[in-house]
Amino acid sequence: MFFGSYAHSLDDKNRLVIPSKMRSEIGTRLYIMKGFDGAVSMYPEKAFEKLMSEFNSMPFNKKDARSYLRTQLASTSELEIDKAGRVIIPGNLLTKYSISKSVMVIGMGDHIEIWDSKVYEVYEAEADKNFEDIAENLIKE
Repeated sequence: MFFGSYAHSLDDKNRLVIPSKMRSEIGTRLYIMKGFDGAVSMYPEKAFEKLMSEFNSMPFNKKDARSYLRTQLASTSELEIDKAGRVIIPGNLLTKYSISKSVMVIGMGDHIEIWDSKVYEVYEAEADKNFEDIAENLIKE
């Protein structure tokens, strides 16, 4: 399970050092794709296989399902973790989703999100401001 937030920087080759606390849960391969709210998401192999199973159960005859699947799968790349615990984030994803060299790495349970630091700062401030209301609406009694 992934949790916590970590401030990191991408190097000149768009390499990201995966936080050591997360590395032990990953193995040697990650899958990266478009995330939500401006982030990109990275999934270890088992979580990605589960996600693909969910994707395969979507009704492809429905327009929204096709649109969602095309967007997600077209944005997906397989990443190898090198001996130094780094992955190369594809430049096209960084450009497309406006992620700079300064990033936040966020643990999200079964996956990891990569955010542009400034974008995450704005998102976090808004989410913190509404935290109790959000929790009240989500948690059932």
